[in-house]
Amino acid sequence: MLLDGRIAIVTGAGGGLGRAHALYLAGKGARVVVNDLSTDAAQRVADEIGQRGGKALALAGSVTDEWAVSNIVASTMDAWGRVDILVNNAGILRDKSFAKMTMDEFRLVVDVHLMGAAIASKAVWEIMRGQGYGRIVMTTSSSGLYGNFGQANYGAAKMALVGLMQTLAIEGEKYGIRVNCLAPTAATGMTEGVLSEASLAALDPALVSPGLLPLVGEDAPTRAILCAGAGHFATANVTLTDGIQIGGGADAGEQLAMRWGEAADRTGEIVPAYGFTQAERELAAAGITAPAVAVAR
Repeated sequence: MLLDGRIAIVTGAGGGLGRAHALYLAGKGARVVVNDLSTDAAQRVADEIGQRGGKALALAGSVTDEWAVSNIVASTMDAWGRVDILVNNAGILRDKSFAKMTMDEFRLVVDVHLMGAAIASKAVWEIMRGQGYGRIVMTTSSSGLYGNFGQANYGAAKMALVGLMQTLAIEGEKYGIRVNCLAPTAATGMTEGVLSEASLAALDPALVSPGLLPLVGEDAPTRAILCAGAGHFATANVTLTDGIQIGGGADAGEQLAMRWGEAADRTGEIVPAYGFTQAERELAAAGITAPAVAVAR
């Protein structure tokens, strides 16, 4: 029972991947708050956890509603006194080519995935800081990491969650808060019609959920992007090449166009420890030795 005594909130847990996550975490000893838009769906999963000998609390509400999320967190604190784990899983699809997509359809998907995760993370942030411990998992996607036809809204939101994860991990480090991303491939209501029937048969959501354990356990990494599906696990990284120094001559653009292969050469690329790594490298190449950041944060 590696998560014995830990309190976890899983959003969008009334079915599909969220249900699998809630059942998995409960099976490892965590007490789980099952959140979903539907009270009935959340209660069914909570009851299922109870029937398996676990402890769960069903709390309905939209992750885009700050008041509802605040009440969910307050109810969790009233019941169990702390929040150790937040799995930001809630999401929707509104797939269309960008040419046919309305801005309302774009905004709706961004609101649920990105703003929903930000609202839920903000609601638990001070609790986790105060207790000196927290584990937050954002649900990203290969559609965000690498792009996918018809998913401009979804991909934009999912890559934005990587940026949110990167910064929260840096800000939370000294408070014992570790923040990571999970990029799942699973047969759920969101992937029906997107993946083939043969693929869906192999992509049981329960095969993704074990990926949560290293991301939320005592020895969890931080700023990791874990890709999981069909029992296969891999990590993804946002890298930075060595690049080339061209300077600011009148033909700098032309020089870059001619030497594009050198700038894009992935030999020796790194995973930056923080965003200013790019600026520091650029200034060093230009011969600037002063610190890149004027004020220590």
